[in-house]
Amino acid sequence: MTQLHHVAAPEGLAPGTGYSHVVWGTGRFVAVSGQIALDEKGDLVGEGDPAAQARQVFANLGRCLAAAGATFADVVKLTYFVTDIDHLPPIREARDEVVDPARPPASSAVQVTALIRPELLLEIEAYAIVGETT
Repeated sequence: MTQLHHVAAPEGLAPGTGYSHVVWGTGRFVAVSGQIALDEKGDLVGEGDPAAQARQVFANLGRCLAAAGATFADVVKLTYFVTDIDHLPPIREARDEVVDPARPPASSAVQVTALIRPELLLEIEAYAIVGETT
């Protein structure tokens, strides 16, 4: 089992809201490519709706993590790419449904001018550390 260490606010830094400044652990590193709001058929979920897209993106991230034997509890870093920074509140709500708010991963949020398809509002990638199985 992996034990992750979260430091919400290292000395000299103000605490972040909904993220840890530093997370570390030992185990197998898992990188999950940026996930977008497409369902299993490749159809867009939630056109024009950042909350619906965020829920689909986190569902897709969960499936990818499971494929590597990981869960959201193993995630050490999330990177958010959003076309409008004002979409962050519903994205955070979707995140808080799957991430323990007492032990949030490190994270970065970047506003971008466009994603791979014009109707996409966000993309999220994840890094996790999973304990080695014996």
